[in-house]
Order: sequence, then structure tokens, then C-alpha cells
Amino acid sequence: MRFPHVPRPRSLAGQLFGMQAVLIAVVVAGYALFTYVSDRSQAEDAAGRQATAVARSVADSPSVVAAIGTSDPTAHLETYSLRVQRDTQVDFVTIMNPQGIRWTHPDKNQIGKKFLGHIGPALDGESFTETYTGTLGASVRAVTPIYNTDHTRIIGLVSAGIRVEAITQRVQDQVTALIGVAAGALALGAVGTYVVNARLRRHTHNMNATELSHMHDYHQAALHAVREGLLMLDGQYRVALMNDGGRELLGVTGDVVGRSVADLGLPAPLTGALLSSEERVDEVYLTASRVLVVNTSPVSGGERRGTVVTLRDVTELQSLMGELDSERGFTQALRSQAHEAANRLHTVVSLIELGRAEEAVDFATAELELAQTLTDQVVSAVNEPVLAALLLGKTAQSNERGVELVVSEDSGLDDGLLPDSLSARDLVTILGNLIDNAVDAAQGSLRARVTVTARTEAEAMGSGSGSGSALVLRVADTGTGVDPAHAEAVFQRGFSTKPAGPGGRGLGLALVRQAVNRHEGTLTVAEAEGGGAVFEVRLPLWGTETGTGGGEGGVGASSSPGAAPRGEGS
Repeated sequence: MRFPHVPRPRSLAGQLFGMQAVLIAVVVAGYALFTYVSDRSQAEDAAGRQATAVARSVADSPSVVAAIGTSDPTAHLETYSLRVQRDTQVDFVTIMNPQGIRWTHPDKNQIGKKFLGHIGPALDGESFTETYTGTLGASVRAVTPIYNTDHTRIIGLVSAGIRVEAITQRVQDQVTALIGVAAGALALGAVGTYVVNARLRRHTHNMNATELSHMHDYHQAALHAVREGLLMLDGQYRVALMNDGGRELLGVTGDVVGRSVADLGLPAPLTGALLSSEERVDEVYLTASRVLVVNTSPVSGGERRGTVVTLRDVTELQSLMGELDSERGFTQALRSQAHEAANRLHTVVSLIELGRAEEAVDFATAELELAQTLTDQVVSAVNEPVLAALLLGKTAQSNERGVELVVSEDSGLDDGLLPDSLSARDLVTILGNLIDNAVDAAQGSLRARVTVTARTEAEAMGSGSGSGSALVLRVADTGTGVDPAHAEAVFQRGFSTKPAGPGGRGLGLALVRQAVNRHEGTLTVAEAEGGGAVFEVRLPLWGTETGTGGGEGGVGASSSPGAAPRGEGS
């Protein structure tokens, strides 16, 4: 079954064009009708005045008064009346006696017959006008009395008139000219309307109002449904649009439309990127609690009109990448240990083959004692499983790079002491990045060493809040130290004193500070004893009270912070 074709609704531009054309046509038609009625009334008034003037002129003529006194007035007045009729452009001039019998008329057959019309007011001495249908048809006529020379009595009447048909023809000629002008105006308005609406059609893609409304609804639904953040800025870098995802990722609340990006309270690097006129592609920026990938694209149409910004949350991805890097480090450490174990095994086998069994036993026993001692030292100092595993893996990895990683003697951290709010992922992020940064700094230095301290310390929790404890993570290295001028910059995203690799640098310490801020802790950098730098993290352990922990089994000298900064963002 075929359904009848339903015509597609006209576009918004077409509807506007039709509405404007109808409006112009109605205005022109109304004006033409008003002009016709007004001009016809004015023309009739003018014809009445003209007829009255002609009739009075004839009545006041001495020759007319003299001719009426003769025995044959028609013979003397007919030629005169026709000449006046021609010269004054009226349709008739009729002179009659007081009884209304015509002496003159344009039609000779009507001479001697009674005048068709009213003469009463004229017999009373009053001139008047009327519209009346006589022998020549409907006409606007004036009737006025003719007095004798003494002006004592009425000796005759004179009527002059203009046919209504002639008046109508004059008005029609004027209206025709007006309609012509109106048609020209309508055509000009139509052309102008078409040009304007053609431009409008281009801007609306030939869509009507309903389609535009539906598209707006779809776009609003899509903007609020996507998890990615979308931010649109105008030419003055004010917020023109921000979807729900953008509000969540940037952590802004309230009505932000119309506000400048600089007033949103975003981190300085991210604000600078949004205020830049250059295009940004997959750049990573940090907020208080998120890692964002930012893309910006300027909107231009002959001039800069604004910027479109997309935001993606890669916090979880960045954390997973950090864990993957740690796993890769553990894998490399196991591989290197397996390689070393194979070398040691070959050494033991070779000693046995050479008949030196006692030396083989001594060598194997010493290697086992060294490995066990390292494990015992780390576990006895830091009994927290996540940190202990991290330190063991980093120790092997650092040794492979020629850097000695030691745990200070005053470290002490028991299993189960840390609250659930302090996740293992954040601990790995904080301590892992600090150790990686320290190993990079110490590598290549004389007696390269990284010293790690992990312990809890009692501290005041604020006025009226009593006391509590804090987790202290301290990492010192034997590198070149941190320039005091860069003491704050090392924690900024993108800062590094090392050459940039394929994945970029300057993110490690920025992630550390982000995690520390998330747990309301502090992060400082100072000069270590004997040179190098020491980074210290203090994380409050809410609701716990403990003294200073000091475990046994620390390897190497302990380190304490000094007063001058050094280091680099890894």
C-alpha cells in the first residue's frame, strides 16, 4: 500500500520569505484601497468646488443678465455656455429660467425641457452642490441663482457639473500609477527579501524551524550524555558552553557561562593552555585530583571567533600506566636477578668441576646470606606489604643501574597501620616516582646511593583537635641537588632537567604532588646531608595515634633534610 506523498515542510528561510511577501502585498493593497477611496472623495470635493466656481462666474456675467432680458435668451446664451464649458473643462453648463426650463444644454434636444435636479435652495438665493443623475448620467453639479442688475430678484438659474464617470476615470488613472509604483516596491522588496533569505538558508542549511528545534534538542542531549568534557569559548575567552562532563572534570560549579577562563580557578598551566590561541593536541595537564588530556581547536571564519576545547580524563589510565611501569621494572629486576643467579650457578658448577667443592659451598652460602639479609632488612624495617614489595623491586632495579638503594635505620612501618583511605595505588605512585626520580639523579655520581625512609611520626592535628600521626616518606639521593630557583617548579607538570624521551618528562613529581594534595599532605624538597636532594612527604593518618617508629635492620646511613633544594621532575 502506497501512502500519499506528504510535502516536506518549507525551510525557515522560505517561510520568512513568504510571510514578508504577503505582508508587503497586504500593506500595498491596503494603501492602494485607502488612496482610491480618499482620492475619490477628494476628487468629488474638487469637482464640486470647480462646478460652483464656474456657475457663479456665469451668473455674475453682465452679458448673461442682459441676454436673459431679451426675447430669445437661447440664441444669445447657447454659444456662450458652450465656450465656457470648453474653457473650464466641465461637462455641462445649463442656464434656465426660475421655473427650471432650460435655455442652454450641450444636447440641443434638451433645450426647452425641464431641468432634472433640485433647484429649491437656489430659488432661495443659496448656491449648493449635489450628486445627481440627469440626462448625461450621474454628475457632481452646482446650482446658483442669477440676479437682475439691481440684485433685487432672481431672474434665472445656472448649473455647471462634471460627470462622476470622468471623476472616476481621473481617480483610476491615479490609482493605476500608484499600483505601478507599489508593484515596483513589491518587486524590489521581494528581491531584497530573497537575497536576505538566501543568506539565511545558507546559515540554517535549508532547515525549517522544527528541524532546527529538534537538532538543538539532540545536541543538548548529546552534550550532557557524553562523559568527555566539552568547553566552548568565545573570542574574548569567556565560557560560551560547558557540558556536564566538563564541569565534573574541571571541578567547577554554578553558572559559568559568560565568565572568563581566568576566573574559573583552574591550575595556572591549564589556564594558560585554554587562553592560548595556538592549537593544542593531546597535551596532559593536572588538576587537583585528575590527569586530563586537553585538545583545543580555534574556530575561525575570517577572524577568530572562539575556541573548542575537549577534555578526557586519563587519571585511571595514568595510574594503570604507572603500575605497568612498576611491573615492567619488577620484571626487569627478576630478569637481571635470574641472569645473575645463572652466572653464580655456573660459578658453583665450575668450582665443583675443578674439585674445589668447599669453595663452591662457601660461595653459594655467601650469596644466599646476602640475598636473605637484604630481604630481612627491608621487611623488618617496612612490614607494609605494598611498600616492602616496591622497595625490593626498586632495589634490584637500582643495583642494575649502578645505584645502591638502602632503607634507613630509623624506618619502621608495621602491617595494618595505614588506613583504608590511603590506597596502595597512591603509595606506589608517591614512593615509586620519588625513588625513580632519585635514581635518575644519583646515577653516574660518586658512590651513587638513594636512601629511603618510611615511618610514622606523632604530630599536632591543629588547635582543639588533639594529636595524631603522620606517614613520613623521605627519599634522599647523592645527585647534584636542586637549584633553589627551581624548588617550586620541580613539582610543575612538564619541568625536567633531563632530555625529553618519547613519552615526555616532567610528570612524575607532578603526580606525586597531586596524590599528596588529595590526602591533604605536604611535599617538600631540601638539600641532603653530603649533597644531593631529599624529598619528604608527610601524609596525615586521621584518627590514629602512634609514636615515632624506629625499626632495626636499616642499611646505610640515615638522611635528614637540610635547607636548600635540588631535584628534577621525572
